[in-house]
Amino acid sequence: MNGKRKVVILSIVVAMLLTLGGVGLYYWYNNAYFVSTEDAQVTGDYVKITPQISGKLVEFNVKEGDTVVKDQIIGRIEAIGTADSSVDTSLLRAPVNGTIIKNQARVGEFSNAGSTLAVMIDPSQLYISANIEETKLGKIKPGEQVDIGIDQFKGRTFKGNVEFIGQASNSAFSLLPSSSGAFTKVVQTVPISIGFENTDLNFLPGTNAVVKIHVK
Repeated sequence: MNGKRKVVILSIVVAMLLTLGGVGLYYWYNNAYFVSTEDAQVTGDYVKITPQISGKLVEFNVKEGDTVVKDQIIGRIEAIGTADSSVDTSLLRAPVNGTIIKNQARVGEFSNAGSTLAVMIDPSQLYISANIEETKLGKIKPGEQVDIGIDQFKGRTFKGNVEFIGQASNSAFSLLPSSSGAFTKVVQTVPISIGFENTDLNFLPGTNAVVKIHVK
């Protein structure tokens, strides 16, 4: 009976050691060959549509979700007292090719020059913005392959490449630096940009992503 008990105990110990060894090997492999983060989002270059002059908005012909082309006339500001040669300044034109993702324009209201009437983005130029801990940044180089998971498309993996590594940490852009006398060292994060490989899916800016960068 004692012999059987020893065999059972030995089997349990061996199983535990194998499990711990497997877990340790898994974490070693992932830390050695990949840099991962869940602090990532789909994003792009947001472009504002603004009037050149102040006046009443008398026309705005696009809505959220509409696709426009660069220099397309999409609205008009009432140009009272504007010289004929300057009438073009009363027209609202799309600054780039893209999609209207936010419409704040209200026909009939007064709009100041430079105020934001709408926001657009080029869906063909979306990318991933990921924040990487400074202690892992030295492993990453432009061009390295990235596996991308996006919450919008659960269960699917997309491919990308590191395009740009930030030249300063996120905290460097803080407008309110801490003035506390007590110092606490905090691991900083640095933004990197990851471009998608060929894909025609309708990614939504601002949606969450998980990235796994191949570093070896």
